[in-house]
Amino acid sequence: MTAQSLHAPQSPSIAFPGGPRLLADVGGTNARFALELAPGKIELINVLPCADYPTLAAALQAYLALPAVVQANLGPVRQGAIAIANPVTGDLVRMTNHHWEFSIEALRVECGFETLVVVNDFTALARSLPLLSDQQKHQVGGGVAQAGAPLGLIGAGTGLGVSGLIPSGDSWTALLSEGGHVSFSPFNETEVAILQFAWREFEHVSAERLMSGVGIELIYRALADHTGVPAEAIGAPEITRRALSGESALCDQVIEAFCCMLGTVASNVAITLGAQGGIYIGGGIVPRLGARFDRSGFRARFEQKGRFAAYLAKVPTFVITAEYPAFVGVSAILSERLAQA
Repeated sequence: MTAQSLHAPQSPSIAFPGGPRLLADVGGTNARFALELAPGKIELINVLPCADYPTLAAALQAYLALPAVVQANLGPVRQGAIAIANPVTGDLVRMTNHHWEFSIEALRVECGFETLVVVNDFTALARSLPLLSDQQKHQVGGGVAQAGAPLGLIGAGTGLGVSGLIPSGDSWTALLSEGGHVSFSPFNETEVAILQFAWREFEHVSAERLMSGVGIELIYRALADHTGVPAEAIGAPEITRRALSGESALCDQVIEAFCCMLGTVASNVAITLGAQGGIYIGGGIVPRLGARFDRSGFRARFEQKGRFAAYLAKVPTFVITAEYPAFVGVSAILSERLAQA
């Protein structure tokens, strides 16, 4: 992939005294790399397929050896930060959706870093939220963010990520949450039918079972069964395509159900965290829905919380539109770690 640049708002041009910093966002399919040359000046973004490399170290070293990176002649890279789609609870990291596993300390030594920080990807994404510009997020519905209040984060993609950002002095603390695995909560009779269908396959139906790519496929099968329409063997991308093109009423019902259910999840996070600073939506699914998400029942469902309807009406909801927001967050985490050293 061609190297790209990402400039955060108000990027100064003074380079870091310790040289460029490596930033990475590692998922089960792709590993995204970049160099931060100065505060907010993130450049040479490149995406490498995980399957092409036996280890994360090999992928990282391949990135640093790319012609565009070498020709930039930026000098040695001694500080790095990696956001990874996996729990990070100690030195050993075993990816749940890929075969890579590594010791953080051994990776630091092998790649020649003085400092290497590895965090969960949703921790990094959460940390990016206060730094996003108006151009990097899109508000859906009403509400005004309350300054100094907690922020909530959900993201539907391969799974359902959940996190939050809590004010902590002059900084923020990102929550290490596994909130995507809470039990799914149906809102109406149709969603009860979807849950009953899902119980045929799963003893426990979490929110993630439905708020994800495979969840869209499960909703499709459930609604086909509920309405007596034959289900085809199609995946989430095709279901979404048919819904957006207007080719299939059933597929459109699936996307509408998904958006409304996500509204329930988002409102649950909002009232649990007291997230009056706003709820942010990341992940790969919602941004691809575009205007269809805006006109869905998401926001109405978000506010439909009985005695807390007025409370939630004041909480804004944003879709994250920045292409690489995890870089911004993991950069902030690395800067804080180095300032404490």
